[in-house]
Amino acid sequence: MKSNPGISIIKKSIISRVDSETPALRELSLKIHDNPELGLAEFKASDWLTAYLEKNGFQVEKGICDMPTAFRAVFGKGKPAIGLLAEYDALAGVGHACGHNIICTIAVGAAVAAKDAVDRFGGSIEVIGTPAEEILGGKIPMVNKGAFNNLDAAMLVHPEVIELATSNALACQNLTVEFFGKAAHASANADKGINALEAMILSYNAINSLRQHIRSSGRIHGIITDGGQAANVVPEHSAAFFMVRAADDAYLNELQPRVISCFRGAAEATGARLEYKWDELRYSAMKMNKTLAQVYADNLKNTGRIAIVPPAGPGAGSTDMGNVSQVVPAIHPMIAIAPKTITIHSREFAQAAASEEGMRGLSDGAKAVAMTVTDLLGNPELLAKAKEEFLRTA
Repeated sequence: MKSNPGISIIKKSIISRVDSETPALRELSLKIHDNPELGLAEFKASDWLTAYLEKNGFQVEKGICDMPTAFRAVFGKGKPAIGLLAEYDALAGVGHACGHNIICTIAVGAAVAAKDAVDRFGGSIEVIGTPAEEILGGKIPMVNKGAFNNLDAAMLVHPEVIELATSNALACQNLTVEFFGKAAHASANADKGINALEAMILSYNAINSLRQHIRSSGRIHGIITDGGQAANVVPEHSAAFFMVRAADDAYLNELQPRVISCFRGAAEATGARLEYKWDELRYSAMKMNKTLAQVYADNLKNTGRIAIVPPAGPGAGSTDMGNVSQVVPAIHPMIAIAPKTITIHSREFAQAAASEEGMRGLSDGAKAVAMTVTDLLGNPELLAKAKEEFLRTA
């Protein structure tokens, strides 16, 4: 594969550009961190991010895909088009405990730093603001509406406690379940009642048994959200929320009827009426692209960090970036901003997302992504290899 001599020159300018932009990026990231907004309500974050991009010469379109806080910001024209995805929603109660304030500022910082690559090699950079990753899987309806169809590759760098050049993720679908029974006095007239809570408990136990007989990559977990209102009344209603995950969509399809059988059996045993609903949105598994991951890993070395390219396989969690990876070659790297003793979605990780280590992760991540964009724009053979791998893998 031929190397483009101009690439190394651009990469040196990228490091300098990110360093010069770091004070502004740091201020932006901390401002978003200090003003956490939940999914589809990230109006401040969306406005601040787009203002920064407009100031740096990007053409911004707000409210794409009928989502008021989503946006697309473009620099350059035509192909290849490299997408840098931004998340900026927070978690209820714990703020930016997933570090989305860093994700979005890595994306905009890398995009601005990679402008020289567009000017030198052609093509375009698209920063796509993707709301509501945490609770609504905002990229899923965006995928369905074709928001990423124009891209030749897509990247999103997520803060973590480890360095990964990309990550695996499980397919996932949410399930809401209700049982309807009949209220009665729990002591005087228990024989007249139909216990909806008992139906839910039987279901929960049945699912516990089912877990022993599914693939190790499968996951079924949930909570009871309503178990009755008074101990001396036979519960006439119960409700639960479950998540079912699998390494791929095919096995998730197999698991779904087996899970529902657990609830149907409990309904038959207790006489309670069952109602259930699968969420319309499904998180797809992450489609591995080792070509893109290796390019990112090689560029990250320039910051002194070492990221491994994990083997393809089931992940631990799920992300709507998996849906993006099904329509365009994509990677979802992890960049370490905290010790391994800290877990994401914790108050400690929220603190890390505003720490000096978090800001260093922002700067290093922006450099690695911008240099990866440069490689893809400056070496058509490399992008063609990533596309070939995307078409070849399941």
